[in-house]
Amino acid sequence: MNACVGKTALVTGASRGIGAAIATRLAAEGAKVAVTARSIRPEDSAIEGSLLETVETIRKRGGVAEAFGADLADPGVSRHDLVAAVAQSLGGVDILINNAAANFYHPLESMSAKRFGIAVEVNLHAPLALAQAVVPGMRERGGGWILNISSATAELPRRHPSTGTSGPLLYVATKSALERATAALAEELYPAGIAVNALSPQAGVRTAAAEQYYQLPEEHVEPLETMAAAALALCTGGLADGTGRITRSLEFLVETRTPVHHLDGQSLLEGWQPEDIPRSRLARGGDSADESALRSGAPITP
Repeated sequence: MNACVGKTALVTGASRGIGAAIATRLAAEGAKVAVTARSIRPEDSAIEGSLLETVETIRKRGGVAEAFGADLADPGVSRHDLVAAVAQSLGGVDILINNAAANFYHPLESMSAKRFGIAVEVNLHAPLALAQAVVPGMRERGGGWILNISSATAELPRRHPSTGTSGPLLYVATKSALERATAALAEELYPAGIAVNALSPQAGVRTAAAEQYYQLPEEHVEPLETMAAAALALCTGGLADGTGRITRSLEFLVETRTPVHHLDGQSLLEGWQPEDIPRSRLARGGDSADESALRSGAPITP
């Protein structure tokens, strides 16, 4: 336990869902956590969840957290200023979790330049710009961790392209680019001792945002805790434990025998330990939750 004591983490898109869960889990392990998103207060969004609620949850459990409101879709928002503000308040960033994402589902013919720009800005430029801002400090301290949250939809589909599905182009293209950038950055930063990995949910994660759009059967769902456990492991090990990985949550947990705790870190989550996960859930190229949602035309929340 306390694997992150003395470390500062910055988690984007942490007002709810996967981002909030990862931030909470890192804090339970002793990290000082900076959370950022557009929804600072509960009234800022129609979807349940806000930065202040994430911070309150962490603090009630004895953790250290600060909220930094930022709209990563706005290219005028300085990523370097955000990182500098976190460093001034909590210390230099040792762990960067790029979780924020923008999802638009429209056919190419009706795609506006504004939406195109937002998708590229949030899903690709912001993660790389934030990495650019944190890397100098990580170099000085002798290492660090960068984790990009991706999607199963980034994989090339194995089904025949005859379904008539329209709309996912920007999301899958930017997530695919993020994964390739992850591998390239891992090579670049290896000599500095900085691990760079990409992690996707193996199945659908039942978040407040996702449930607004589609319901998934239990066999296509995993809890927030599995993503948080995989993220924690990828952001605490050395380079020998993995860098340049493009992995999914459940397959990573099974491969590495990583235990899954509740978000407070106090006890194991029953039914979701590596030995409990059916191997049939690990198959790639099948009908993942994200792929099912794509064919239904529903938005996907990473």
